[in-house]
Amino acid sequence: MPRFAANLTIAFTEYPVMERFERAAAQGFTHVEMLFPYHFDVDEIERELRRNRLDLVLFDTDPGDWGAGERGYLCHPDRAERFYASIQEAIELARRYGTRCLNALAGKVPPGVSHEEAKRTAIENLKRVAPLAEAAGVMLVSEGLNTFDNPGYFLSNSRLGFEIVEAVGSPHVRYQYDVYHMQLMEGNLINTLRQHMPQIGHIQIADPPGRNEPGTGEINYPNVFAAIDAAGYDGFVGLEFKPSRSTEESLAWLPRAARANR
Repeated sequence: MPRFAANLTIAFTEYPVMERFERAAAQGFTHVEMLFPYHFDVDEIERELRRNRLDLVLFDTDPGDWGAGERGYLCHPDRAERFYASIQEAIELARRYGTRCLNALAGKVPPGVSHEEAKRTAIENLKRVAPLAEAAGVMLVSEGLNTFDNPGYFLSNSRLGFEIVEAVGSPHVRYQYDVYHMQLMEGNLINTLRQHMPQIGHIQIADPPGRNEPGTGEINYPNVFAAIDAAGYDGFVGLEFKPSRSTEESLAWLPRAARANR
C-alpha cells in the first residue's frame, strides 16, 4: 500500500480546523495535508502539528481571491511577480512546518490570453522559481483539475502537466496527479501512472462521481494502489475526498496499520 496523508481541509469538517489535527492523529495518521494554512493562525497550526506529532506533507500556494474565482497565478502573464512572491511566502512557511511539497496553483486562463501564452507563462514562472525550491529542498508541484468543477482552469489534463514538467527540466518541479480529477478528464489512470511516475511529485485520491472515499464510486482503487506501488512511487497519497458518512466511518476501507508511516 502507498503512504497516506489525511487531508484536513476536505475531511474532518465536522470539527473546527484546529481540532482536526488531533482527530487525524486519533485515527492513526502520522501525516496530513491541507489547502491554505495562511487562512488560519499559522502559529497555532505549528503548535498543533507538534503537539500531535504530525508531519504536514503538502499545502497549496496562495490562490488569490478564492471567493472572486481566482485559483492561483501560474499561467497569468501579468501576475508573474505575485506568483514569485507567493512561492517565496510558501517556502518560508514550509521551512517552519518541515513541509517538503508545495502545490503551485495553475489558475484560470485570463481573458484575452491564448492557451499557448498561458503555457509559456507557466513554464517561465516555474523555471524562475525552481532555484528557490532547490535551495529550500522542497518540491514544487502543480495539480491538474477537472473543468466540470473548475471551468476555465488552465491545467486540466496530465499530458499538459507532463509537458510543462519536461520543459522546466528541474528535479524540483513535478506534476500533482489527482486521480479523481484525471478520471473525470481523461481516464487511463493506471497506464498514466506507470508511464509517468518519475514526473509525479504528489498524488491525491477520491472516487467519482461523488468525490467520496474509495469504494463509493467507479474507480478500482486496489488496482490503482497496486500500480502506484509497482511504479516505485515513494511520495504520499493525499486523501482528498468528501466523506460520505462521518469522517471516521468513511475511513473504514483503510486499515489503521496503513495510516501510520513512521
